[in-house]
Amino acid sequence: MAVESISVKLGSRSYTVRIGAGVWSEVIAVATERTQKGQRCVAITSPAIASARPESIQALQKLMPVLVTQHDGEKAKSVEELARVWNFLAENRVARDGAVFALGGGVIGDLAGFAAASYQRGIDFIQVPTTLLAMVDSSVGGKTGINLVAGKNLVGNFHQPKAVFADTSILSTLPPREFAAGMAEVIKHGLIADRALFAELQTSAPLSWNSPSLPKIIRRCVEIKAEVVAGDEFETQASGGRALLNLGHTFGHAIEAVAGYGTYLHGEAVAIGLVMAAQLSAELGQCSASEVSAVEKIVAAYQLPTRLRSPLAVEDLLAAMRRDKKVREGKLRFVLLKGIGAAQTTSDVPESLARKIFIAGGAGA
Repeated sequence: MAVESISVKLGSRSYTVRIGAGVWSEVIAVATERTQKGQRCVAITSPAIASARPESIQALQKLMPVLVTQHDGEKAKSVEELARVWNFLAENRVARDGAVFALGGGVIGDLAGFAAASYQRGIDFIQVPTTLLAMVDSSVGGKTGINLVAGKNLVGNFHQPKAVFADTSILSTLPPREFAAGMAEVIKHGLIADRALFAELQTSAPLSWNSPSLPKIIRRCVEIKAEVVAGDEFETQASGGRALLNLGHTFGHAIEAVAGYGTYLHGEAVAIGLVMAAQLSAELGQCSASEVSAVEKIVAAYQLPTRLRSPLAVEDLLAAMRRDKKVREGKLRFVLLKGIGAAQTTSDVPESLARKIFIAGGAGA
């Protein structure tokens, strides 16, 4: 199977994303080269990866110390876990020319990336995503951070990786629920920028880790994200730009925070958010009822939830939204669909309408 390669063009901070079965060998080659030069490196991974991929951990341990987080999932994106990583870097005398290898899903990438961004005011890190969600989304673009009780990703930094290596063969050990969660971000990319990709997902459902088309689909998602990031790296555009990548996330992040991190996988919360965003778009006349139905059907086709599994208090959900990073001038900021394959940002959404959408999606009064 051919390896796909995409360049994220950011001037002097440009880097390459490598996608395909077998690119793990390139990770080892990069790690070997750096350590042979005397650069101290460490790897950060999760208990799930340490259990599922012991041979990968052992290969890295021959070259560098490996820290396994205390928790899997969003609980690892904590102040306490971040301090563990900082101390691990210091104990292993990692210097400014060292690097952090992030071996895991989006949580590990966010945590290790923020540690690298802040340790000694910034050192290199290499993304080695092990989940579909991380491969198509979180490993690319340089967003790093941790969660607070008040909300998700409220503390973080933009810190681009030096390279991304997405070995699709690693997905063979990914639980079906995790694979499905990654599909939410794949669907999102089709919704915001590529109607043909959305149509392909409709006809291909359900995909699996060894589907022949998967590397090219991952590549297309990375291409979309790379183009958006290159145009608005720090999400400063007044409208559109990088914020479009947050389709479904304003709803989704609120659901994660109120339900308790880990109750819903990030992709599951985003999936519900995609449906809610489509419904909101229809309420505001931006897309049709048939397009909302298409979104609901494709989310369900990939074994993802289309509504809350159990009621959450709508006022708590709205309060979580108000704390979201995307709030501007005190107004909630949403990404709306302009039909399938196009999106826009808006702050002109009455809170009463967001409440209506939450209640329709299973929230309690």
